[in-house]
Amino acid sequence: MGKLIKNHWARLIIITAAIYQIAAAIEGFFWPKIFWDFLTKNLDGAVKPIPILQILNLLAGIIMLAWEWPLGVLAGSAIHRSIEARLVALPMAALMAALLYQATNPAIYYTIGMGVYFWAYSEGEVVVAQPWSLPQRTRPGKV
Repeated sequence: MGKLIKNHWARLIIITAAIYQIAAAIEGFFWPKIFWDFLTKNLDGAVKPIPILQILNLLAGIIMLAWEWPLGVLAGSAIHRSIEARLVALPMAALMAALLYQATNPAIYYTIGMGVYFWAYSEGEVVVAQPWSLPQRTRPGKV
């Protein structure tokens, strides 16, 4: 059996979360609700009358989807190959998702994906320049 490539697994989790976040943001335009409204009504201004949080979630979902799929201009770039940049951006996307009621599941998925990316980073994995390909192995005995 082969070795689990954790950054590919994390990428699939993040793609799922991003698609879910886009759908939740669109739903939030029709039924605006803050997740934490049972504790306080102070955050209601973020979703109505101006849908600020929904727009931010929509943009975050599109950006994460374009980054993880990846979009043609991002494929092979330094930002696409950087696990560190993902570990910086993912908490922001997860926080935006956690604030919107419809997007609490993507926040959980982002957190799981972030953990898998951290696992990949701690084991020294690299994201290859060609999306969805395998990293080149070094042959024993060859220099």
